[in-house]
Amino acid sequence: MASSSGNSSGSSARGQISGSEEDLQLLMDQRKRKRMQSNRESARRSRMRKQKHLDDLMAQVAHLRKENNHLLTNINLTNQHCLNVETQNSVLRAQMVELSQRLDSLNDILNFLNTGNNGIFDTDQDLQPNVADSFMNSWNQFYLNQPIVASVDMFQC
Repeated sequence: MASSSGNSSGSSARGQISGSEEDLQLLMDQRKRKRMQSNRESARRSRMRKQKHLDDLMAQVAHLRKENNHLLTNINLTNQHCLNVETQNSVLRAQMVELSQRLDSLNDILNFLNTGNNGIFDTDQDLQPNVADSFMNSWNQFYLNQPIVASVDMFQC
């Protein structure tokens, strides 16, 4: 009977060892599952952070493109305005040159008429103002009927 009790105690010792091995295995499996779950959760959070970062970058790209388009539009409008002002400036300069030439011509005529008789009006002093007035009126009529002509085409390179 002793042998049978030894067998039973050996068998129960094996049962205890295998029971503690099972408990250890269950504990290791439980820890492994927790680790796997924790890793999954960490990976999920990491993917969410990456997605949020990507969304933020895409929003920033959209904002910068919009701002870039706005700046390009402003630059184009400013360049067009500058070209228009340069064109107007060229036309005004041409008109100024023409008006200066007209003024010089009129001043030359006035100087000629005011420098004395020069032998032209020696015969009748009363005639001089009438002839001078008549000449100036006809001269002014000539210039008043002349348009000031300047166009953009004159200044194109």
